[in-house]
Amino acid sequence: MASEWSMTTLADGPLEIIDGDRGKNYPKQGEFASSGQCLFLNAGNVTTGGFNFSDCAFISAEKDAALHKGKLRRYDIVLTTRGTVGNVAYFDNSIPYDHIRINSGMVIFRARAQELRPRFLYLFLRSSLFREQVESLRTGSAQPQLPIKDINRVEFPIPPLDDQDAIAHILGALDDKILLNQRMNETLEAMARALFKSWFVDFDPIRAKAESRDPGLPKPLASLFPDSFEESEMGDIPKGWRIRPFAETVEIFGGGTPKTAKPEYWNGDIPWFSVVDAPRDADVWVVDSEKKITQAGVESSSTKVLPEGTTIITARGTVGRIALVGVPMAMNQSCYGLRGKIRAKGSFTYFMTRKIVSALKQSAHGSVFDTITRDSLAGVSVVEPPDALIELFEQRVDSTLERIRACLLESRTLASLRDALLPKLISGDLQLPDVRRIVGGDM
Repeated sequence: MASEWSMTTLADGPLEIIDGDRGKNYPKQGEFASSGQCLFLNAGNVTTGGFNFSDCAFISAEKDAALHKGKLRRYDIVLTTRGTVGNVAYFDNSIPYDHIRINSGMVIFRARAQELRPRFLYLFLRSSLFREQVESLRTGSAQPQLPIKDINRVEFPIPPLDDQDAIAHILGALDDKILLNQRMNETLEAMARALFKSWFVDFDPIRAKAESRDPGLPKPLASLFPDSFEESEMGDIPKGWRIRPFAETVEIFGGGTPKTAKPEYWNGDIPWFSVVDAPRDADVWVVDSEKKITQAGVESSSTKVLPEGTTIITARGTVGRIALVGVPMAMNQSCYGLRGKIRAKGSFTYFMTRKIVSALKQSAHGSVFDTITRDSLAGVSVVEPPDALIELFEQRVDSTLERIRACLLESRTLASLRDALLPKLISGDLQLPDVRRIVGGDM
């Protein structure tokens, strides 16, 4: 198969590489808004996993019309070329925005689909075949860059269209299953979050009982909720529930970093969490980390191995990112680990931490980096329900959270398979019939 494939460079291939608009109309900081006509991509929007729209900036229709270059069309591909070099995202029909422009640290790839399928090009740009060439081409030690003149030198194969379509279909099926798992997790997390909000934020069962309505719960469970409120410094709270500093409701653990000059402390089998490992909000769990340490690394530093069900919150620099530990792991000193003091699995503490995260962020301080301190955790008060109600809440939501974790672990396996197959397929080293046998005949 590979013997039939032609090789070319990105400069000579059937595609355009399009730069952004860098002229006088380039948006100034004051022209960005939290909503608007056109999404203007920032570095955080294009990640190793594709687009991420958790933090978006928009420009107006007038500003969009004033720019002449750098606007995406469907099936374009975005590549980051400054700072974080080599992240790739695909603007297909799953992206919920119609108007998107790149910033000055990105370029657009636009394939001529009658000769080069856009999804095949996207797969090549994600492959090690592209990344290895990028590593040798990028410049700048303080601020790595990849100019278009260097991108043009990258070599890549162009299989016949039937082979391009087959490769895109096989690997796309794996991507589609990963995306389906992500959407499932969004639904499941919303269900768990809604139950927490109903019981512990809106106090729906208590309001129902106070108004002589059926709370819609089994009688043994309903009996754990009071039927009235009482005044407090935090307003009306359920009768008999306590107001306590958040720090008094949890055990707090610190992290640490083994000496980086000691190779025997690194590349072990213990995940070591830092902010880059924080999951999407809907995924809840962290089940892997970019860096791993050894048991000797744990013992040589102030970090500890946290058990499953511990809540991690990032507390320095990028503060307020929250994750539930899905496999035993350590963490760096920029985080806290939080565990509820009652015998519970941890999901209540996770959702309570999410509830107060805005207040924790507001209390963060520091001359160089924003920092959440132990005083910050003590300075935010929460309304604490009875232990028995916390335990019953966790019994209700734990099966939902376990399904989220199962989806994450399956997606991790699928991503590993995709990443292993990708360079072999793109290079032609692996025959398509062999791949179909590996991933299943329906692919």
